[in-house]
Amino acid sequence: MSAGPNAERAQSLAGRLARTLILWVGGVWLLCVLGVAWYTDSEINHNFDNEIVEVAHRMFDIALQHLDQAPARAADAGPLILPSPGSFADADVLYQLVAPGGQVLARSAEARPEQFDVPLAQGFANTPAWRVYTLIHPTRTIYLQVADPLQERREAANRTLTGLILTMLAMLPPLALLLRRIARRELRMLDQLTHEISLRGGQLLTPIALAGLPRELRSVEDHVNRLLERLAHALDVERALAANAAHELRTPLAAARLRLQTALEHGLSQGDVQAAINALHTLGLRTEKLLQLSRAESSAPFARQPVDLGQLATTVAQEFWQDDVAVDRLDLVLDYAGPGPIALGDFDALAIALRNLVENALHYAGSSAVELIVGPGSMLTVRDHGPGVDGARLQALQQRHVRDSAERAGYGLGLSIVATIAAKHGAGLTLTSPLPGESGGFEARLRLGAATAPAHASSPAAAPPFAPESPPR
Repeated sequence: MSAGPNAERAQSLAGRLARTLILWVGGVWLLCVLGVAWYTDSEINHNFDNEIVEVAHRMFDIALQHLDQAPARAADAGPLILPSPGSFADADVLYQLVAPGGQVLARSAEARPEQFDVPLAQGFANTPAWRVYTLIHPTRTIYLQVADPLQERREAANRTLTGLILTMLAMLPPLALLLRRIARRELRMLDQLTHEISLRGGQLLTPIALAGLPRELRSVEDHVNRLLERLAHALDVERALAANAAHELRTPLAAARLRLQTALEHGLSQGDVQAAINALHTLGLRTEKLLQLSRAESSAPFARQPVDLGQLATTVAQEFWQDDVAVDRLDLVLDYAGPGPIALGDFDALAIALRNLVENALHYAGSSAVELIVGPGSMLTVRDHGPGVDGARLQALQQRHVRDSAERAGYGLGLSIVATIAAKHGAGLTLTSPLPGESGGFEARLRLGAATAPAHASSPAAAPPFAPESPPR
């Protein structure tokens, strides 16, 4: 069930941002209004109090003068009613003169006893409806009390608070529209970034480059570009694996099919079956190379663990010593003293690289010996004394499908795999041919970064313990 376009609009980031801002701005504004109202109320009370004090001081002597000039009265006649002085005729000043015992001596015409129902002590005091100021005369023991209605103060404070709230309510709608427009304008770059990301797919993985992005969106763009780079690399590896498979597997598959068809047509002969087995063996080896290349070129990072290079070389050499042909040709040389050198890397990936170097040397060196040398330092070297390679072709050998000679069999992937693994380890791969002082020979040298690590480095559980063994004879 669709929520409809209005619900989608309500859930937009610009709408949510504007709504949140207006709620927060309105809340802060309301707090500010209440704070201003409290301050205004305090100022109003302060001003009214100052006015009462001023009136009391000005009227005290005038009221006493009226009291002194009044004719004598009986004790039970009640308080003397005093007229408002001329200077205060336009205002109702409610006051009374009180003796120390609480006897009211005189009061203004408008004053009522309940208005002064406070203790007889100098200073301010309140009744529920009146604010009373009591003042004692400096030379006579007579008190003057002046009353002021609290309702006037409340009305003044309410007028101020009402004006502020009405102003706030009138300003909130245009403020909400303004904030919404600002949010939409500022988030326009996010819409552009979203559009650019939506355009990316299997056919378009180019980096996103938008000018003027804020820092937060620039970070998103950078992360998306790195993701696109990894996706492009993964797709390149996938396409390369498909291309390599089509290139490398076509010939052995055709050969195996032809041999098996010939064997079926002419009866099973040992030669045809053996040829088919050889073709399938070649197919298996090439498939292994393709998988190695795919792993080497994948975007998955290699492990960074301490690797004992002596143990690594021993593990690889022992695999070849199981072959009766290679056992007499491959020598393991440990060119170091004490514990094996340690390098940071991926044990399996380095074993793949070293295995490819040894395979190439055994294959291209004819019947000459091959040396697998560990050291000095964090260096692995595979050296043979075969016919060697022309110097101009050394760098080309690191490319896929390139062999040292068109007349000789080879996979064309071994050195490419080694070069890729070396690059991912930050290692140097150096190819040398002919060897110094010789007319032929070939040497591949991997220089890895040394690492300080315990004597027992990380390695696969299946790897044998470090104990260089001589090849079985």
